[in-house]
Amino acid sequence: MSVAAPASVNVPDDPVARTCVCPASQSLYRTEAASVTRDHLGEAFRGTRRDCALCPLRAQCLRTPATMPVRYVAFFPDHVGRRLNYSALMRERIDSAAGRAQYAQRFATVEPVFADLRANQRLDQFTLRGRVNVDTQWKLNCLVHNSEKPATSGYAA
Repeated sequence: MSVAAPASVNVPDDPVARTCVCPASQSLYRTEAASVTRDHLGEAFRGTRRDCALCPLRAQCLRTPATMPVRYVAFFPDHVGRRLNYSALMRERIDSAAGRAQYAQRFATVEPVFADLRANQRLDQFTLRGRVNVDTQWKLNCLVHNSEKPATSGYAA
């Protein structure tokens, strides 16, 4: 969606209803409410093949009428020089009440594989010595862990 709106048009026809009309007075429908193009937040509109195929203004409306089937228009209400700061957006989400509650659960959750190996299979320490032997014992315990998944989920016959 790289086709931007012409310089004379910088807002949708009806910003409240979020609609757009092409030069031939056909309504365009909104394809994306929040599209991000080169770090600019905007919204995109698209025409229908039914309306654009036989339109008399097709050559004026499209940049490349031979290759583009319909009209695409994107509006970017934010300033061209302003870029989205994703770190600030994430900080706002985490600092909210819901974000704090959700983020706090991350610290209580233990990696399920290691928790299962330690609690259920009692693998607190390796009983063998040497890199090859420890690697073999680790792979055997992981194999047991993975084979128990279908058995405890009801997939085993």
